[in-house]
Amino acid sequence: MTVWVCGEALIDLIPVEPGSEQRNAIPGGGPANTAHALARLGIPTEFIGGLSDDEYGRRMRAEFIADGVGLTFTPEHKLPTCLAIVSIAIDGGATYEFKIDGTATFAFEAETLPDPNEFTPDAIYIGTLATIIEPGAKILKDWIEKSKDCAPIIYDPNIRSAVISDRSKYRDVVENWVGLSNVVKASEDDLTWLYPEIEPLEIARTWVAQGVKLVVITKGENGITGITENQEISIPGVKVDVIDTVGAGDTVGAVLVEAIVGSGLDKLTSEFLSHTLHRAALAASITCSRAGANPPSKVELL
Repeated sequence: MTVWVCGEALIDLIPVEPGSEQRNAIPGGGPANTAHALARLGIPTEFIGGLSDDEYGRRMRAEFIADGVGLTFTPEHKLPTCLAIVSIAIDGGATYEFKIDGTATFAFEAETLPDPNEFTPDAIYIGTLATIIEPGAKILKDWIEKSKDCAPIIYDPNIRSAVISDRSKYRDVVENWVGLSNVVKASEDDLTWLYPEIEPLEIARTWVAQGVKLVVITKGENGITGITENQEISIPGVKVDVIDTVGAGDTVGAVLVEAIVGSGLDKLTSEFLSHTLHRAALAASITCSRAGANPPSKVELL
């Protein structure tokens, strides 16, 4: 069993406390967070992305290795690491400003991407900035189009309106990726920003009608909803003292992948989906109780 997680690994510059100008440099990036979370759940995981040979890149490489994340398909670049300047609101919510241009983080090349027919992953997880920043996004889209018959595709748009503020353009990109995906995880905030005049649940139902097997909507402290062709299940959030929400949605994504590779998409019964969503909510609450993207281990979820 192996899961491929494709996207960005970057450095989050996070205030030491809300409103502070002093910042800690913490490895992050949505897909990288998910790769760490999967590895901590005991799922063999390969991260596919760009890592710099600068100080930040070496640090992220070491942390991937420490968690057991494979880097077989992750080349080392001379370009610098992408930085995300994070602002934390009083309620723990995070917003981001990115330093993207000319970084190793998005230096995807077709010839370095693995052939799924040769290496046969059990699932491919992809999303966030890597799916919208060109020219790498097109390279990844072409790769996923060739891979989608080899493994389930799990997609997280993880909207970053600071990078693409044109709602219509962003919506087109997301819908193209949704069309390639078996599972889509999105936050309620993401869907509200993309489709301000449509209820998030209606968007999810539309995507399922178009062929997506499962749509999962995260709703912060209000819990998680899972939508399939035959069922809609909502579970409450787990109450916790929130330090920040960085990496919470990425942790939910990891638990979804864990369930899919363990049981398959053809076993999405009510009982199974409810159990998975409860487990995801618990895992996300643990991540929220700690600073930065620091997902729980499998033992912490027992």
